[in-house]
Amino acid sequence: MSNKKPRTAITPTRDEDFPEWYQQVIKAADMAENSPVRGCMIIKPYGYAVWENIQKNFDSMIKDMDVDNAYFPLLIPMEFMSREAEHVDGFAKECAVVTHHRLEADENGKLGPAPSAKLEEPYIIRPTSETIIGDSMARWVQSYRDLPLKLNQWCNVMRWELRTRIFLRTSEFLWQEGHNAFEGEQGGVEDHEKMLEAYATLVEDYMAVPVIRGKKTPEETFPGAISTLTIEAMMQDGKALQSATSHYMGENFAKSIGIKYQNREGGESFAHTTSWGLSTRTIGAMIMVHGDDDGMVMPPRVAPYPVGIIPILRDDQDKEALLEYCRDVVAKLKNIGIRAKLDDSDSRTPDKMWGMIKKGVPVRVEIGAREMEEGTLTHVRRDLGRDSKETCSVADFVTKLPSVLDDIHDTLYKRAKDFMDSNMAEVKTLGEMETLYKDGHKGFVKTPISVLKESDLQRVEKDNAITARCMPFSDNGQTVIFGKAY
Repeated sequence: MSNKKPRTAITPTRDEDFPEWYQQVIKAADMAENSPVRGCMIIKPYGYAVWENIQKNFDSMIKDMDVDNAYFPLLIPMEFMSREAEHVDGFAKECAVVTHHRLEADENGKLGPAPSAKLEEPYIIRPTSETIIGDSMARWVQSYRDLPLKLNQWCNVMRWELRTRIFLRTSEFLWQEGHNAFEGEQGGVEDHEKMLEAYATLVEDYMAVPVIRGKKTPEETFPGAISTLTIEAMMQDGKALQSATSHYMGENFAKSIGIKYQNREGGESFAHTTSWGLSTRTIGAMIMVHGDDDGMVMPPRVAPYPVGIIPILRDDQDKEALLEYCRDVVAKLKNIGIRAKLDDSDSRTPDKMWGMIKKGVPVRVEIGAREMEEGTLTHVRRDLGRDSKETCSVADFVTKLPSVLDDIHDTLYKRAKDFMDSNMAEVKTLGEMETLYKDGHKGFVKTPISVLKESDLQRVEKDNAITARCMPFSDNGQTVIFGKAY
């Protein structure tokens, strides 16, 4: 019997070196690459198309919740950041600062900031926009009639990270940040709960990534917030990735920035605010949850194109007739709202097939002379591989494709959910949890909430490189989930 390992498209495999596997999947799928700017990434068209689909779906969801999009400046006055000391404390070490407004060449011809062009007050390149959006809210809100005010911004932000990794943690990244203001506590609390559920719906129903909904412990709560809610996903190496957060600020932020209004009794009150955000790191989560040793496996509902079509050409064959047959399939799929990509390049057929496998195209279609003559096509599901290969008529394929794509989504979700459930350990004490991790446990550990009060907790967290991820809603706040995290 041969002990030779099966050939895979990605080297190393997940088991051999998960962090390097992750980088190689991104490269093989042609999703992104490192940029000349330290710690920043270039999101290539295939990767950006995923972000566009995430953005499109979530933007539709929040507009149904009466949230309006706006845009605010990239540069934030230093004085704005100074107003909210507790808030800024969480970002101070990561802030990039603009100090000059002109370049000038020295006697050697080397460009640098012009000494005469130093700004009177430096600007911060936004690490988040609470302060500058709050400044506008303070001017726009005068009466209870102006509330609620619900704003969202799709933009880039910059946090000068020391250790970076594409999608997961880069100095510049894309996100959305929502900032809502309400008359009272009830409106704010309900809003930050609704927004978290919107995130969970997006990640589970579109990206096929199962998440744990929960509340952050006091130590992990966002600086200046009263409550931080989170969705936590488990990667295939057992680590957690915080996929989105929603914060209830109470009156804290409004008091620091001056968001006050005339209340219904004629007096003056401060608004209750929330903030919530999701970034391109969710793409990294999707890669690490679904990818395999042959590359990416795209969830159909955010895939740049759910169907890839490969014409199988022979030298003596009428190439244009076959391509026209393939284009007709593309058109039929477009008519039912499904995008298909026809690879009519001059690349070799095996290279085209492996290209689509590495990109994770949900359904690969192969069409040769026999299929064209018979009015059929052959298709393969990426999540199941060659065992799912099937030939059918074009009409049958078009009819059943929507349910096939739904089944791919459900299969990916169940596979990831089963993995998370099987790697969730439950223990009664802090000592039992420490023993588990020292014995090599990869995954989450659920404990009673009482461990948060134990004096040894910080030592156990530090020694085992774990943190409290959340207090899951499913247990009514009586348990805490710990894990290693990105």
